Amino acid sequence: MRAADLAAPYPTVRLDSTVLDAARLMAAENLPGLVVVDDEGRPVSVLPGTQVLRLAVPGYVQEDPTLARVIDEASADAFLERMDARDVASCLAGEKRELPVVQGDETVLEVAALMARARSPLVAVVDDDGVLVGVITTDALLDRMLSR
Repeated sequence: MRAADLAAPYPTVRLDSTVLDAARLMAAENLPGLVVVDDEGRPVSVLPGTQVLRLAVPGYVQEDPTLARVIDEASADAFLERMDARDVASCLAGEKRELPVVQGDETVLEVAALMARARSPLVAVVDDDGVLVGVITTDALLDRMLSR
């Protein structure tokens, strides 16, 4: 079995999408992450759900979680509203992570190795021009690997 056989259509966001829109899409579709594509449909990043949470929670609260207890709910909601003012590109600036992208002819083991190495909940499958053709999620990959 090859990556192209496991790839399925999957929602994407663009670099100019707001972080709030990305979070809403992930929540509405119950997705573990999103593929961020450029204007030509080429993957530029994978945005895991945990990264979206990092964008919603202020850094000082992440560094000292006890501060979260003293912030009231109304103020906490304001943090989420600020996500609407930020686009995905600004949140990815400075990110230096391996891009989990494979060609359609790569094997299931190659996909699994990349997913594990990149610690990504999904892998983008691209055509010869680098354009996204589908996504393989951890669930789909494990289903395939465990079905034998």
